[in-house]
Amino acid sequence: MEFEAIVPVARWRGFGGANNPQGPGFEAYTWAAGIAASTVKSGVISTSHISLVHPLIAAKQCTVIDHISSGRFMLNIVCGWNGPEMEMLGVPLTRHEDRYACAEEWLGIVRRLWTEDEEFDHEGRFYQVKKGYLQPKPIQKPCPPVMNAGASERGRHFAAKNCDLAFTLLRTHDFDVNAAHVAAYQRLAREEYGRTIRVWTHATVVHGETEQEARRFYDYYVHEKGDWAAAANVIDSMAAEVNEREYPPERRRAMAEMFISGWGGHPLAGTKEQIVDKLATLSRMGMDGVLLSFPRFEAGMREFRDVILPLVKQAGLRDTLG
Repeated sequence: MEFEAIVPVARWRGFGGANNPQGPGFEAYTWAAGIAASTVKSGVISTSHISLVHPLIAAKQCTVIDHISSGRFMLNIVCGWNGPEMEMLGVPLTRHEDRYACAEEWLGIVRRLWTEDEEFDHEGRFYQVKKGYLQPKPIQKPCPPVMNAGASERGRHFAAKNCDLAFTLLRTHDFDVNAAHVAAYQRLAREEYGRTIRVWTHATVVHGETEQEARRFYDYYVHEKGDWAAAANVIDSMAAEVNEREYPPERRRAMAEMFISGWGGHPLAGTKEQIVDKLATLSRMGMDGVLLSFPRFEAGMREFRDVILPLVKQAGLRDTLG
């Protein structure tokens, strides 16, 4: 399918309801190693909760996958927000600011291990390392790319300062608002930290022979079959006091629909031509990449490959991988 990257969600328990969405799933490091060995072109990403993996262990695991993939690995850092998930593992969910402070220290250790040949000690607020050492080093130089989905002001600064890719969800269909949202990440990285950063988003492909067919399918799997109880559990976890977020009732309904329709992805519903036009719009907003998901995952990917991808190429939105 010529995807540049394969990106996993990292979950340790599901969200209950009738179907317990995201309950079944693979651990992301071992998953990435297997995918790396089974592919030859796509970038392979592992999503890692920093509070669950010591930076020494993470640095070595990432290095192994980078070697298995011949230099196609990328790390997606997750600071954690799901209280019931952390509770199951006996790991306290710390305050929002502390999570990002921990992530900066964690990533600093990982990058030192990836790039420095000499042993080093580290005495920090969250981690202590004695004679830190890692060999071999990753194939990618100076080190594998790093992604983060920081959305808060603190999260945006963390991504702009420390990461190569910022992953963000779009909360409106307003072109100008979304374009300004993307530009703000890029401007923050450039003006505050003297860096460049790429911005990716998430979109859900709902294809039909006609727009009406696509809308009917959307209504079927969201409004008729959607697990609204599970979606409410997601929002309750996000709105926990420790996360320093609050969502009014009117917004919760819209959020629940987005989680059911495609885990918060920007909806691309319609004919093949309409979907391509919407992808072109995301590109004009300044997006560097789009993570795609599908209501019927395997069937949706095959349909995208056979029906939509040729038009995406014709529209000049793709450079075919060699």
